[in-house]
Formats: sequence, C-alpha cells, structure tokens
Amino acid sequence: MTYCVALNLQDGLVFASDSRTSAGIDYMTSYSKMHMFNPSNDRLFVLLSAGNLATTQEVLNRLKRDIDFSDSVESLLTPRYMFEAADYIARVTHDAQQSHLKSLQQAGVNGEVSWILGGQIMGQPHSLMMIYPQGNYIEASEATPYLQIGETKYGKPVLDRVLDYKTSLEDAAKIALVSLTSTANSNITVGAPFELSTYKSDDYQLLRRCKFEANGDYLVQLEQTWKEGLSQVFNNLPGFEREDPEQETGLNDKAKSPGINLQVQSLP
Repeated sequence: MTYCVALNLQDGLVFASDSRTSAGIDYMTSYSKMHMFNPSNDRLFVLLSAGNLATTQEVLNRLKRDIDFSDSVESLLTPRYMFEAADYIARVTHDAQQSHLKSLQQAGVNGEVSWILGGQIMGQPHSLMMIYPQGNYIEASEATPYLQIGETKYGKPVLDRVLDYKTSLEDAAKIALVSLTSTANSNITVGAPFELSTYKSDDYQLLRRCKFEANGDYLVQLEQTWKEGLSQVFNNLPGFEREDPEQETGLNDKAKSPGINLQVQSLP
C-alpha cells in the first residue's frame, strides 16, 4: 500500500508521498513514488504513483524513452494542454498493463497503477488530475482542491477541515505532511521517508523538493506540535450540561463548560 496526496491551489501545486513498498508483512523496501519530468523550459510534469511497482517502472521508462525520440513518436513534449498529457500517460499505462495482463492474472497479481499528474504547460493554467488504471481521469477544482491515491482515508480529515483553495503553498505543504503522518500512524504499510515538492505557478521548475526521514528533526517536531495542538483543542471542547442532575446517564455531573445543553432521556 502507499499514500500520495497533491494539492491544487491558487498559487500553485503541492505534492507529497510516502516511499514504503511492501511485498508481505516481513519485507519492506523504499522506492520513490514522486517522479518529475521537465522536458523543456515551457512545461513541467510531476507524477505520483500507486500500484504495481513493476508496471510503474515500465511506464516511467516508456515516458523517458519517448522524450528521447520525440521527433518520431508522441511524448510529453507533444501536449498543448494538461488533459492531453493525461490522455497520453493513460494510454502508455494501459498498454503496459495489458502487455502483462494474462501472466499477472495467472499469478494472482494485480498489475494496475494509478497516477496523480500535476504541472503546467506554458499558455495554460497549472492543473492537477488523477488518472485511473482504466485510463479515465478526474481533475481537482477550487471546491475540491486535493487528490489522493493509495491509502486515502486516514489523511483525508485534515484536508477537509483545514485546506482551502487560497491556502498558501507554505501552509499547504505543512497540511500535506500532517496528512502523511496521520496516515502512517494508522497504517503500517505507509511510512517514511516522505517526499514533498511545491510548484509556484508559471515557474516551470519546482520551488522546493524535500525528503523527510522518520526520525528527522523537522518531522519529529511537526508530529509533536500537532499532537499537542490536538490535545489542547480537545481539552477546550465544550462539556455537556444535564437538565436533570439526578438522572443516571454516565456523563460527568454538572459539566462546567458552556455551549451545549444536552437533554437526556432514560432508555426503557
């Protein structure tokens, strides 16, 4: 399993991924799931991957090969729009999956790969898309400014509660890291090192690319600060006030915190 998340914001894009790859409970390795393509000075693409590692590497190799022979074949130098780049990557992925489909099925192995594609082509706005193994894709929007692949559920709450389309790149990077650490704390198949990249619109090169080790100073400080903040917020939550202090409800008697007046009825 893996977890990758990307954010589409007013000022640019943020990408974050774990790097844990497992082949059973007793075998864990690390591979980068963040891949950058900057084939010319008028375009930049970042791909986050989730799924079969062999298929992932085959697709990446095909993309690199096509750039080398772009005079005669379609490549990442061809698209004029980001959706055209998504279509091209989807076709390459589909071909790679189909070429090994029968043998993988016989072995009981899933060879599918999902992608998050983000970047910009000169003359067009930056954008973010999720490409499914079947070849179709969806695009992030102002209303839903993030996309996830892999183990998505544990890192989603912080995105829904904190992230906004107008969030700064700096703050969004911290939100993405909290989303990653929250997932890693709840699922052993997701883990550090974590990779983080930010892209400022119209730059056509990454503003930042960082790698965070599990015991690195920043990640430890981030986790500790987040936990302390959550504890403080929890301690400040309003308590319950009972209308009938004589009722046996299991709640603390005469809660002092204002704001909630809870009517409790006895169960039959």
